[in-house]
Amino acid sequence: MAVVMLLLSSACSGRKKVMAEAITERDSLPVMDTRGVTTLVSDSGITRYRIQTEEWLVFDRKSPSYWAFERGVYLEKFDTLFQVEASIKSDTAYYYDKQKLWKLMGHVVIKNLKGEKFFTELLYWDQNREKIYSDRFIRIEQPDRIITGQGFDSNQQMTVYTIHKPEGIFYVDQEALAVDTLQHDTVKKPSVATPSSNP
Repeated sequence: MAVVMLLLSSACSGRKKVMAEAITERDSLPVMDTRGVTTLVSDSGITRYRIQTEEWLVFDRKSPSYWAFERGVYLEKFDTLFQVEASIKSDTAYYYDKQKLWKLMGHVVIKNLKGEKFFTELLYWDQNREKIYSDRFIRIEQPDRIITGQGFDSNQQMTVYTIHKPEGIFYVDQEALAVDTLQHDTVKKPSVATPSSNP
């Protein structure tokens, strides 16, 4: 019996335990992983923003630290009376919390109080400087015209802006657009030939 026990113990002691490598760098993991978020963000005790996203990751140990919204984000900026000054929607976004800098990518759409819409693929929003800017193609849809260009900068409300390299201004004729829409909406019935009653 003692010999059997001795053989078993030596066989077990010879086995190597296979273990995965330990995660040594804490900065590779998010400190927060939240799904299906709608939250309000305040600045100096005043509610300034509403954020809606499918996934919100916070990397507080990265250098620089940041929040990641890799499944899209929708932002609303409020004035002091809690009215929406501007809204921003993008496919992907990163917020560098120490610098108070947003980087929005993909299909970025902004709407301001005047009803103007801005379309671009890359946008930066510097909250410290109260400035929004991009060096990429921009399309601005106003009620009476469409403006395109390369690069722009604006205030946070997107009401005062400059396009660095304008490429075109296209005026929209509202009456012609309404007539064209009516023509496209009208369904034409096929004509059917009927036999004449006269021989």
